[in-house]
Amino acid sequence: MYEANSIFDAKILIVDDEPGNCALLETLLMGAGYTSVATCTEAREVEGLHRENRYDLILLDLEMPGMGGFEVMGVLKDVEDDYLPVIVITGSEGNKLPSLKAGARDFVRKPYDIEEVLLRIHNTLEVRLAHQLALTTSQLMENLALHDALTGLANRRLLEDRVRMSLRHAKRDREGCQAAVLFLDLDGFKQVNDTLGHHAGDLLLKQVAGRLQAAVRGDDTVARLGGDEFVVTLNKVTGEADASLVAQKIIEAIARPYELEGQPAHVTTSMGIAIYPAHGRDAETLMQGADAALYRAKAAGKNVFRIAESARRGAAREPAPANRKAANEGTAEENSSHRDNYRGGRGRAANDRV
Repeated sequence: MYEANSIFDAKILIVDDEPGNCALLETLLMGAGYTSVATCTEAREVEGLHRENRYDLILLDLEMPGMGGFEVMGVLKDVEDDYLPVIVITGSEGNKLPSLKAGARDFVRKPYDIEEVLLRIHNTLEVRLAHQLALTTSQLMENLALHDALTGLANRRLLEDRVRMSLRHAKRDREGCQAAVLFLDLDGFKQVNDTLGHHAGDLLLKQVAGRLQAAVRGDDTVARLGGDEFVVTLNKVTGEADASLVAQKIIEAIARPYELEGQPAHVTTSMGIAIYPAHGRDAETLMQGADAALYRAKAAGKNVFRIAESARRGAAREPAPANRKAANEGTAEENSSHRDNYRGGRGRAANDRV
C-alpha cells in the first residue's frame, strides 16, 4: 500500500485564467502540507504540461476564455488511458453532472468552502494513488509472466508470440526480408556448475544473457527456455549469410572469458539456425529445424553453428537422439525437454526432427 505521506507529495496543477484564483488555491494547498503545487493560466498549455509532468491531480476551472475546461478534459483523454485526474471548479451548479459525464473525478463550487475543498482533494488523491499502485502491480505481474526470472530475458510464452510476430512481418515484407530462429546452448556449462557451484552457474547465465542482448539489434528477441538453452529470433534478415554473421558474432561473444565472484570460467556455445521460409513457414517447423541443426553443431565438435536442412532434404534424415544434451555432456540427468515444452509438451518422436 502507498504511504499516507505520499498524498502530500502528489503533483498538483491548478488551472484558472484568473491569477488571483490560482494564488488562492496554491496558498491553501501549500498551507495544508502539499509540497508540489504548480499553476497555469493558459488552458492550451495544460496538455503539454501534463504530458511532461504527469500530474496526480489537476484542479480545472471550467469557464475560461478561448479554451474551456470541457475542451481541456477532451485533450487530456489523449494523455490518460483510463483515468482522468481532474477536479473541476465552477460557479455554476448546472455544470456538475456534465463535468462528471466528461470524466472529471469530482466537482468544487465557487466560492470555496476550504474544508470541503481540502477533503475532496485528499479523497481524490487517495483514489488516484491507489489506481496507480494497482496499475504498477498489474504491470509487474504481467512482466513476470512474460520474462525469465533469473535473466530477465523473454520466456517461452513471450518467445512464441515474438516468433509468430516476426513471421507475420516477414510474410508481409515486400523487399524479400526473411526471419531467422537461432537455437543455442552452452558447451561446458555443467562443468561450471559442478566445479564452482550453482550460484556461479546462475551468474554465468546472467552474463551470457547480457552478451546475447548486446550482440543483436533492439527489435530482435533473446529468450531463455530454461537451463542453459537460449533462442534468438532475428527480424529482417536477408538470408543465410546475414544470419550467419550474427551467429558468428554470438559465438565469439560467448567464448570470451568470464569472472564469477573472482573465479575464472570459460564456456562456448553451439547453435542451430533455421530461416523462414527456406526451412519452414511456421514457428514449430523452424524450431524443429534449428534444434536438429544444433545437434549437428554439437556433433561437429561444438563452438560452431550449423544451418538447418530444407524441409524436403531433411525428410530423409535420421532423427536426432532424444537425449542430445546427455550425449554431449555425459549425463542423463540433463536430458533436455525444453523444446518439448515449446511445442506444447508433446514427446520427442522421430517426426519431431527435420
